[in-house]
Amino acid sequence: MSREGTEPETWVTHPWVAGGQRKIRFGVCTAWRDGAGDWPAYQAFVQRVEALGFDSVWKPDHPMVWLDCWTVLAALAVTTTRIRLGSFVSCVAFRQPSLLARMSADVDRMSAGRLVLGLGIGDFLWEFEQLGLQCPSTRERQQSLEETIRIVRGVADQPPFTHHGQHFWVTNATLPLGPIQRPHLPLLIGGGGERVTLRQVAQYADMSNFGEHAYTGGAHSVTDVRRKLDVLDRHCDALSRPPESLLRSHITYPLILGETRARVQARIDAIPSTTKSYIETSLVAGTPADVVAYYRALATVGIQYFIPTLLGSDEETLELLADRVVPAVVTP
Repeated sequence: MSREGTEPETWVTHPWVAGGQRKIRFGVCTAWRDGAGDWPAYQAFVQRVEALGFDSVWKPDHPMVWLDCWTVLAALAVTTTRIRLGSFVSCVAFRQPSLLARMSADVDRMSAGRLVLGLGIGDFLWEFEQLGLQCPSTRERQQSLEETIRIVRGVADQPPFTHHGQHFWVTNATLPLGPIQRPHLPLLIGGGGERVTLRQVAQYADMSNFGEHAYTGGAHSVTDVRRKLDVLDRHCDALSRPPESLLRSHITYPLILGETRARVQARIDAIPSTTKSYIETSLVAGTPADVVAYYRALATVGIQYFIPTLLGSDEETLELLADRVVPAVVTP
């Protein structure tokens, strides 16, 4: 017997979300060089992130740019012990949804229930081309995201699961072993589109995420962030969803810290020009005091979770973030 998934009639707050409702938490997203391609160095860097007390580490899903997201998450699942592991964000076009359900369930089990499944619609046309994939319109990719969510959750929680949609078909799909987290894998949807993406967040996700870069939502100011959070609340109201069941997070893309303004400027000057042109509209760079003020302002309007992206294995930013920024933001 097979069955099509249905939307839940009641909203259940994921325990990880509930555990952080009254406090500010920080994760770290690692990107660009991935420890200069050296796995032992990258692994050591992530273990240092864990030792410093960060709540999570996130791996971008650009397999033609950096180490593969899901390969890395599987390896980190068995080389870390406490820290949450997240995909940031896994493009729904790169893997068939039943396979994604299998991979995410495996990483969740390998990590003893520490995965956060981050999903998105993809953004680099040239990466689709290198993978031999067509890049559909934004609307089609948004539809694919919704179907992927239904399939991933249906295969894990309602087997045997059948979904015959516009973009994906699965019939009697079953996972012998699903994820161990309950009531489901926590789901992050990346992006800040106010009409569609934030509605999808309210309808499906446990965690929202957007930031300043155009690919992460284009929220360039505190006013932009406040507006998007208000829109998200209205989508929750329309769905009769308790707003507190949704974790509100912000991506800094990227963050660079230095002890002095001169040191910060020197670090900015050292960024390769091709990288600098891509991040110039979203770069957050400053002394610890500057960055504390930046994050406090965002927390004031409702952001509960911060995910700064570091350029490669940026030990200097990591240490200053842990020692000087996080304590001042978490307990001002």
